[in-house]
Amino acid sequence: MKSVGQVIFAFFEDYLKTQKGLRPGSIRSYRDTLKLFLACVARDCRRPITRLILSDLSAQRVLDFLHLIEVTRGNHVSTRNQRLAALHTFYRYVGLQYPEMLAEAQRVEAIPMKRTPPPQTDYLEHDEIDILFKSLPRQGILSLRDRAIFMVLYNTGARVQEIADLRVADVDLDGPLRIRLHGKGDKWRSCPLWPETAELLKRLITDAQGNQSSSLFMSRQRKSLTRFAFTKSSNDTLPAYVAPLRKGNIAGFLLMSSAIQRRSAFWSRGSTSMSSGHGWGMSA
Repeated sequence: MKSVGQVIFAFFEDYLKTQKGLRPGSIRSYRDTLKLFLACVARDCRRPITRLILSDLSAQRVLDFLHLIEVTRGNHVSTRNQRLAALHTFYRYVGLQYPEMLAEAQRVEAIPMKRTPPPQTDYLEHDEIDILFKSLPRQGILSLRDRAIFMVLYNTGARVQEIADLRVADVDLDGPLRIRLHGKGDKWRSCPLWPETAELLKRLITDAQGNQSSSLFMSRQRKSLTRFAFTKSSNDTLPAYVAPLRKGNIAGFLLMSSAIQRRSAFWSRGSTSMSSGHGWGMSA
């Protein structure tokens, strides 16, 4: 029987990276779960983690681990469910590759997720969206970039990481106005752009004079923005009327507001621009 280290290495390098093609952020989530789990198993077995064998990874130890993170560490039920989902994937792989572990893998698979209340759905109201775009700064070296970021978020409902990964080549401004987003699971999708959004992006690309492979949104130092920099920049740009709770996830609120506006416009007359979907326009 192979060592636990060999199994873990094959799980990450072959299964997660090569076969499933997961992005680095998703792989880090699996890594964090297995790091905590293996440390818990090593303590229970009273052996160094380097001397663990597959038979040590029993279903009972998974239950003990879940109890540890929820009761001892005080993690939320949603975190417990996330860790369990990662272990479900790992044990499916182990059961497929090592039939002698199939019985334990089936027991782990039978461990259910815990029910959690759905999170509160927040969004910005019409007047808040109106004030937000009207209050965005129009002067300054980063004003055009920040305005374009908010417009793309509201137009597409994209995740912050998808916006951070955008390159100049991902934007089509000559033919059909659209933008290509690289999302979870290494999947691509195209989203149409409003004329107002396209005009802002056209000005941004012209001012930046970037090549097709450069980042669409860059910092003062001409470096690609991370999703953490996006969040900080968005919160710093928000007007004072937005409550502190809402400032924590402005991209999520814009996403929900965008979805609500598009649904309302679809049932009324269809939305091909910002003005038709919201009842007002925005000039750059």
